Amino acid sequence: MSVQDIHSIRSFNRFYTNVIGALDYGRHLYAPYTLTESRVLYELAHSPRTDAADLRAALSLDSGYLSRILGRFEQDGLLERAASETDPRRRRIVLTPRGREAAELLDARARESVDSLLEEVAPGDRTRLVDAMRTIRDVLGDGDPAGPRDLVRDVVLREPGPGDLGWIVQRNAALYAAEFDFNADYEGLVARIVADFAEDHDPHLERVWIAELAGRPVGCVMCVRDEAPGPGTARLRLLLVEPEARGLGVGDRLVGAVVDFAREVGYRDLVLWTNDVLAAARRLYQRHGFVLAAEKPHRSFGKDLVGQDWRLDLHGTPE
Repeated sequence: MSVQDIHSIRSFNRFYTNVIGALDYGRHLYAPYTLTESRVLYELAHSPRTDAADLRAALSLDSGYLSRILGRFEQDGLLERAASETDPRRRRIVLTPRGREAAELLDARARESVDSLLEEVAPGDRTRLVDAMRTIRDVLGDGDPAGPRDLVRDVVLREPGPGDLGWIVQRNAALYAAEFDFNADYEGLVARIVADFAEDHDPHLERVWIAELAGRPVGCVMCVRDEAPGPGTARLRLLLVEPEARGLGVGDRLVGAVVDFAREVGYRDLVLWTNDVLAAARRLYQRHGFVLAAEKPHRSFGKDLVGQDWRLDLHGTPE
C-alpha cells in the first residue's frame, strides 16, 4: 500500500470519528451506559435468544469484561438468565421489560442522531453515502458482499413511527393482491384493524412491531387484546414480510416478539386467524408452538378460502 493510501485512510478515520463525536455532542447518546454496554444491550434486544458465548463472538469482547457488564445489567434488573433450550451447559440471556425499554431508548436516540446527520445531506447524495458505507463494509469484511447472515444482524424490530401504520395497510393490500389475488375487501379489513389500533389501544398490553432493514420497513406484526375467546387472550394480527426479506428469519423474529411480549405482560393464551393458502406462515406458527384449533371454509376477499384458528397456551409452552 502506498503512503498516500495510508494517509487517506487515516484522514478518513479522523474525519468520521469527528462526525460521530458531533452526533453525540450534548446529546448523551449512550448515557447512562458506555458505548460497549450500549452495544451489548443492542445485541440482546435484536437477538433475544442468545447467551454469553454468542455475545462474545458477535462483539469480539473479552470474556471477563463481558461478564462484568452482564453482572451489572442483571443487578440493575435489565436482564434475566435461564437454561438454554438447546444446550444445558449454557445459560440463555434475555432482556426484561425494563431492559427492553433501555435498549429502545438508546435505539431511538441513535435513529434521531442519524436523522439529524442526513438532514444535512442533499437527498440525491444520501443514496451515494449509504452505498459508499456498504462498500466499506463489504471490502473490509470477509471480501464477499453482505450475505444472508449479515443481513439478519442488520434487521431491527422497532415501534412504528409516523407513516408506518399507513405502510402496513398499503403493503398488505399490495402483496396480498399480487400473491393471492385478494380484492379490495382485504385492504378494507386491514385499514379497519389498523385504524382501531391507532385510535384506541393500551400501550402496556397492545403493540405493533416494524421490522426495518437498511433504513426501510420490510415486515410488521401486531399484538392486541381479544376478549372474545375469553379473558386474558391476545391476538396476533397482520404478520407480513416483504419478499426480498424472506429467508432472513424476519417472520420468526416478529412472531417471537409477539409471543415473548404476550407472555411477559401476563396473557394466558395467544390466538390468530389465517387462511390455508398461507402455507409458509402456518409452518412458522407451528414452530412457535401454535396448535390448529378450528378451520372453516368461507368466501372472502373474492376467493374461496379455508379459514383457520390457531392457539398458543402461553403458560403451557416452555420459554
